[in-house]
Amino acid sequence: MTGRLDWDDLRYLLAVSRAGRVSLAAKRLGVDHSTVIRRIGVLEEALGARLVDRGPTGYDLTDRGVTLVAAAEQMETLTLGALDQLAGADAQISGAVRIGAPDGFGSLFLAGRLGGLSALHPGLELQLVAMPRVFSLSKREADLAVSLSPPRSGRLVASKLTDYHLGLYGARGYLAARGLPAGVDDLPAHTFIGYIEDLLYTPELDYLAEIHPGIRASFRSAGLIAQLQAAKSGFGLCVLPHFVAAGEPDLTRVLPGAIGLTRSFYLVTHSDLKDLPRIRAVSRFITEETRGARALFNP
Repeated sequence: MTGRLDWDDLRYLLAVSRAGRVSLAAKRLGVDHSTVIRRIGVLEEALGARLVDRGPTGYDLTDRGVTLVAAAEQMETLTLGALDQLAGADAQISGAVRIGAPDGFGSLFLAGRLGGLSALHPGLELQLVAMPRVFSLSKREADLAVSLSPPRSGRLVASKLTDYHLGLYGARGYLAARGLPAGVDDLPAHTFIGYIEDLLYTPELDYLAEIHPGIRASFRSAGLIAQLQAAKSGFGLCVLPHFVAAGEPDLTRVLPGAIGLTRSFYLVTHSDLKDLPRIRAVSRFITEETRGARALFNP
């Protein structure tokens, strides 16, 4: 070490490691681009070591940068835990919690229930990112994430929320015009709605090939809500979760005895955050709401 270390500079290194780009890190910290570069430069000078390298897609940590970020994350966790302890076990639960979730679960199930959580804990700031994507908890893209599969690596903790059932659905107008298929082998002759194959963020969403290898979608979307709207408009047949289709009276289940798929939802958080009171409160609420709606997910 060649100079005096300012521990506050570690915040800037953490932000860049999580964002991958200085501009995004600056936005999250509420400072300008040059401040982030300057504070990391000061940190590097104090340590006498290069911590980040500019790569083709952003900033990458050097080996020493990786080591320092790991230590900084431990310090961050200890600090957050200490602040929660100082607040006292009976203090009001408060602070921001960002929840990442698939668009269908987040927008059509969870969003309408979060008012109950806010009533329990008015001090919480709830952020819901409902998008068809995988969230990186190590980069703090979310504090909690609802996933279709458990994590296979990293310092992550997962619990199964529920299995959920999916079926094939079509609008009444579409079925009146095209007729109900008599069996699975009739399906390739119908118009289908599905996911854009090269934008599938998880293999659990590759439904159509599982139903019949001859099915080809005429309309594709990266997200479930767009598929739902297309199905309601009468565009074609679509595989939908029951908890989504149950609230749509114009949709009719097709071949219920022959076509039925099951997937699962998991609640994932980073091991460093799981014991924070605000994280525990949100985790408990999501778990209780989901498990309390078993009949909706599994009719």
